[in-house]
Amino acid sequence: MRYRRANVEGGTYFFTVNLAERHLHLLVENVDLLRDAVRAVKQRHPFYIDAFVVLPDHLHAIWTLPEHDANFATRWMLIKGQFSRRMPKKGGHF
Repeated sequence: MRYRRANVEGGTYFFTVNLAERHLHLLVENVDLLRDAVRAVKQRHPFYIDAFVVLPDHLHAIWTLPEHDANFATRWMLIKGQFSRRMPKKGGHF
């Protein structure tokens, strides 16, 4: 599926990101891992966090990207990947 997105360099964006399994509370149970993932990505791909709200099964974020940069998709891909890889394994499942 191709989503229609605004790509404004240096823009401010609002995001809602959901867990694939909405009945889980992985975000609040592992908020330190989420913070670490965001911090690591932010160091390599800077952005400003205007607001960030973490709920049990989803989060909301408002980011402002640097001037001449509209690549929020890579940042989210890296955050999600780092968070997922760092999750403790329970019985072979996350």
